[in-house]
Amino acid sequence: MSDPAAPVDPVALTSALVKCPSVTPEEGGALALLEVLLSSAGFRCTRIDRNGTPNLYARFGEQGPCLGFNGHTDVVPTGDPARWARPPFSGEIAEGMVWGRGACDMKSGVAAFAAAAVDAARQGVRGSLALMITGDEEGPSTDGTVAILEWMERQGEKVDHCLVGEPTSRESFGDMVKIGRRGAITATITAAGRQGHSAYPHKALNPLPPLASLAAKLAAHELDQGSEHFQPTTLALVAIETGNPAANVIPGEARAVVNIRFNDLHSGASLTRWLEREAAEAEAAAGGVKISVATRLTGESFLTPPGELSDLISGAIQAETGKTPELSTSGGTSDARFVKAHCPVAEFGLTGLTMHQTDECAPVAEIERLKAVYARIIRDYFA
Repeated sequence: MSDPAAPVDPVALTSALVKCPSVTPEEGGALALLEVLLSSAGFRCTRIDRNGTPNLYARFGEQGPCLGFNGHTDVVPTGDPARWARPPFSGEIAEGMVWGRGACDMKSGVAAFAAAAVDAARQGVRGSLALMITGDEEGPSTDGTVAILEWMERQGEKVDHCLVGEPTSRESFGDMVKIGRRGAITATITAAGRQGHSAYPHKALNPLPPLASLAAKLAAHELDQGSEHFQPTTLALVAIETGNPAANVIPGEARAVVNIRFNDLHSGASLTRWLEREAAEAEAAAGGVKISVATRLTGESFLTPPGELSDLISGAIQAETGKTPELSTSGGTSDARFVKAHCPVAEFGLTGLTMHQTDECAPVAEIERLKAVYARIIRDYFA
């Protein structure tokens, strides 16, 4: 029988979590497994499931300060299992790796911070620890961390600083900490004309030429040259669609889709206004084709300025790896975009070389070092 007071093995915990088939929005047993572990160490655990999305909030201690960790146990679909060298949910530990979907993104991160938190709780901490674990990060992200934070607000649960365990290291473990993220907005531009026979184009009103011209103009436009902590904003044309299978028909409607990843020089509202102005100008020159824009904002850009939190994390990384991490805002979005409204937040985790890939895996040595970094962060935070 294992010693309940022994340090929690983050590699074994990662393997156990990977064995849980928690493809969004399925819980797969992952949160139940964590709840048992955390409850046994004295954490007050609350399930905050909403609209079929599983969520877990676990807190140790009731007085401040409170250090929080955030992560997710849901994973993306595996694709064809026959293309995997090992079963996607095997959790096998071999060749110095833990294998399976979610091993990298991000069950290893959850395992590492849960293991470090349990050890710290058993040893006693002078403040509080709070773990926010969701099953909705890879999905719509509407009923996961958002639901936990809304519940916390109602219950008066306060976290002073939070660390998200997403894989942030770029080339080698410890080389990057995320102190912010770019915003993301997707715009669907619809051009409506009049369908007709391609042999008689003068009897139709073709929406494609003005739409294509507008799409090309947007794709070539330089929105900015970057800011102090952010790379330049990017706009990618990702689709032009007509739904027209016939070569002898001019379509009556066409759509283009662009995705913008923006820095702190813009907001979702300012970019929407810019797109609407560009569409209005294109429509004025389109000879009767109507052009409209519909936008979907995934998240605003945000920054936790370098300082107390980033110094804490960087110091722990330096102590455990000898590296000085880059403070970055690169990459896509994460649930940190929600946490930032509650408290200062930063992100640090494994190298993300295999996330979402076939034969996803995470190095055993990195998982062990990640727990060591988190454990040192906890010790230093309450020192």
